[in-house]
Amino acid sequence: MDSLARFVLRLLVVPLGGAAAITAAVAVLLVAHWGELVTLAQADPEAQGAWLIAFVVAGPMLAFLLSLTAASALLPAAVGALIAEAFAIRSWIFHAANGGLAAWIGWSLMQDVQSQYRFLTEPRIMVAAGLAGGFAYWVVAGWTAGFWKPVFGPKTADA
Repeated sequence: MDSLARFVLRLLVVPLGGAAAITAAVAVLLVAHWGELVTLAQADPEAQGAWLIAFVVAGPMLAFLLSLTAASALLPAAVGALIAEAFAIRSWIFHAANGGLAAWIGWSLMQDVQSQYRFLTEPRIMVAAGLAGGFAYWVVAGWTAGFWKPVFGPKTADA
């Protein structure tokens, strides 16, 4: 019964860790590109009223395109998280490296889109966002990885 409870807890904590990882990665991307975003927003002061209308109209399409871009980085990260869960890898270095590698793989898979958007051209920023996302995942879910290996409790012979 105890292992079933840990398994159900992992089913709740791992997606929460993924959401924290995405939030941390987006925060790093926003901070890294903040100057460019402000410059873009202030390019034409009279057109700032049209920004709201543009986001309402183009927002769903941009969200769909962003989700396709994010999926190319989230799939390798999910594979790394699955490996961590299967082998109870709880190292923060593993999870941070998994996030950085997944971000680099996602960045390199999006070579065709990068030439169109100036925010996707710098691989160091993308990898830094992946590292931050991997560390955020570790903080929420990675430090207790592996539902069959309890964090707290009696030590077993295989621990």
